[in-house]
Amino acid sequence: MKNRLKDLRTERAWTQADLAQRVGVSRQTINAIETGKFDPSLPFAFRLAKLFNLKIEELFLDDQ
Repeated sequence: MKNRLKDLRTERAWTQADLAQRVGVSRQTINAIETGKFDPSLPFAFRLAKLFNLKIEELFLDDQ
């Protein structure tokens, strides 16, 4: 699933480690989501969207 996570993170000058700490996961998890190697669970996707004050569908994009 495509996402805007990296763009939103860099707009705020956050590192992957910064974002990971804010949402309680490892930096490797953030990297895997940003690169499309891992799709987050629905509760975690909601947590990320809330952090960026977005709807889930504004953060995660259908890759079809």
